[in-house]
This record gives sequence, C-alpha cells and structure tokens, in this order.
Amino acid sequence: MKSLVPFVMIALLTFCSGLAFAIPEDSSRELDAALFEAAERNDAARIRQLLKQGASIHAQDGKGQTALLAAVDRNHIASARRLIEAGSDVNVQDRQLDSPLLLAGARGYLEILKLTLQANPDFTIYNRFGGTALIPACERGHVEVVRELLQTDVDINHVNRLGWTALLEAIILSEGGPRHQEIVRMLLDAGADINLPDGDGISPLQHARHKGFTPIVHMLESAGAR
Repeated sequence: MKSLVPFVMIALLTFCSGLAFAIPEDSSRELDAALFEAAERNDAARIRQLLKQGASIHAQDGKGQTALLAAVDRNHIASARRLIEAGSDVNVQDRQLDSPLLLAGARGYLEILKLTLQANPDFTIYNRFGGTALIPACERGHVEVVRELLQTDVDINHVNRLGWTALLEAIILSEGGPRHQEIVRMLLDAGADINLPDGDGISPLQHARHKGFTPIVHMLESAGAR
C-alpha cells in the first residue's frame, strides 16, 4: 500500500491543479457577456482586460453575432480594431449572414472596412441576397467604400440572387445623382462588364435610359455599352 501513496498524491495534486486553473462555466459566460457589453460601449481597454481574463473572442450571442460584429453594427472603430488585432475572425457570419466586411460595406463604415481588409477576409462569403460587400455599397452610394473595395480581389461582376451586379444596382436602385454617377464611373474604370444584363436580359444601358439618367447613359455609351 505504501508504494501507492506517491501515485495517489500525484493524482490528487494534478486534479487540484486543474481545478485551480479552470474557469467555471458560469464565470466564462459572464466574461463573454461582459465582452459584448464592452464592444457595444466601444470600451477598447475593457475588451483587452476581459480577453486577458479568459473571455472568448469567438463567442456568439443569440443572433449569431460575435463581439466584433456587435462593434461593427454600431460603427465602434476602437472596439473593432482591438478585437481584430486580438484575432477575431472577420469571416464569421451571424444569422442574417452579415460578416464584419459585408456589414461595414453595406453601412458605409469606411474605417472599419479598412480594418477588415487588413485581416485578409474571404471575398467569397456572401450576404443574405447572395451578394458581395461591393454590391450594396454601390447601391447606397458609399463612394469611398466602393473606391476601397475596388482595390481588392472582390469580384466586380458578381451576380447576386436578384440577378444584379454592382453596376446594375448602382443604376436600378439609385436616383442617378452625383454619388452614383461617380460610382458608375469607378466601376467602368475598374473593368466592370458594361453589357452584363439582369435576370430578365435588360442591360445597364437600357436601365439607365429607362430611368432617364442622362449622365450615366453618356458614360455607358462612351464605354461602348449596348
């Protein structure tokens, strides 16, 4: 029996050591909840503290959002930067299929968009309409976001589930004003397919003519659109 004592003592010490360093499940959930609250308050210092204490940067809430997505949703640049620097996955999508890149592009959050681009996002992850970050950015007239995205590997001619490209959405879903004229010009300069039609076979030029967008019509005609 005496020979077993050292082994029993070692086992007990190992077990107790594990208990000392394990984070109880309730405590872990509390840390994760606090991380979300810090992201929503844009408290980057608190985020750093919570991550050191063991909060999970990969935790998701009931909507499928990570703390990073919660920060992006509120355009909290400092929080987003801290979370991305700490290794938050910029490709995680919530239940609405928003990712940090897709949401920043659609909302026109330029600084956060730049942060996500520095993390090498996957451009083949699409939103709930089957589109890229570029398509809603063009639709909503986010000129600087479009300019930034056109310097990446995003597919300029990607067709979403509605049958529309970025160029088509810049025409179909806009009022044809100065911002959308500039976006159309940038798309043409970047090599967008000017004759790629929608699902009904209607071309960008035909849509522009139908809506009476004379400056855009002239741009498309000058580029050789049909």
